[in-house]
Amino acid sequence: MTQHDQHDQHARSTAEPLAGVDPAFVTEWRTYDELADGQRWTTWYDVEPLARGPEPRPAWVVTSRGAVDTDLGVLKTGKEADVFLLERGDPHDPGSSVVMAAKRYRSTEHRTFHRAASYTEGRGMKRSRDVRAVKRGSTFGRQVAAAEWAVAEWAALKRLWTLGLPVPYPVQVDGTELLMEWVCVEGEDGPETAPRLAQTRPDGALLASWFDQLRDALATMVQHGVVHGDLSPYNILAAGERLVVIDLPQVVDLVANPSGMDYLLRDCTNVCRWFRARGLEVDEQELFGDLLAHAF
Repeated sequence: MTQHDQHDQHARSTAEPLAGVDPAFVTEWRTYDELADGQRWTTWYDVEPLARGPEPRPAWVVTSRGAVDTDLGVLKTGKEADVFLLERGDPHDPGSSVVMAAKRYRSTEHRTFHRAASYTEGRGMKRSRDVRAVKRGSTFGRQVAAAEWAVAEWAALKRLWTLGLPVPYPVQVDGTELLMEWVCVEGEDGPETAPRLAQTRPDGALLASWFDQLRDALATMVQHGVVHGDLSPYNILAAGERLVVIDLPQVVDLVANPSGMDYLLRDCTNVCRWFRARGLEVDEQELFGDLLAHAF
């Protein structure tokens, strides 16, 4: 190699320090700022694969290892859980960030659901230690109970989403926290949470369309042996012309649960009463019979 060639090689290596290096041994290194209050690193990789949403996943799901979760505030408070808005995004890829709903079940302050025993008939826990702790009502038992409700809702969302039903996409579950799609509509100042059915005043055509959607969804559920168990205009969201069913921790098996039929009739009564009050002639007994025809 001549002195001139050596000079050219040195110049190239100075300008391109990785010149000549096999790309398989090259990785990109990016630094991230320290997290602020109300932030955490993404928990996507902290949970096992089965605790992540079903595939194919929507394109908006953020899976970057550098993503940061930022709490945006409380969306809704309840007796058993609170729902927060949470933004997940990679600071180096701001265009990919997404806002989700984070439902967090209470642990030590957890209150049991109304008539919870009748909802959980037919369910079981894997570890006898957990069963004993829940029955004693110890601090650990309340934590277990909270996680059980989160897992129950997670399982219901995954199942119903896979069946093509109108429920929020379940992103992941981690202990007592369930991350899911934020159902929103376009408001004057940008996206805002879709209103509950009870807050709407639809015209006749939209009212009829909504009832048809709900009847079809309930029919698909009972065909697969599932009853919402606590359906009402307060846990159905109106995302424009589309209805989305939420709050599913207490779903029951239509056959395995002794109260399955009673819960189904109550669901029919709750929704028919609201639609009837808005001027749509519907009957809960007729709806109940129609659903049973789909179930058996």
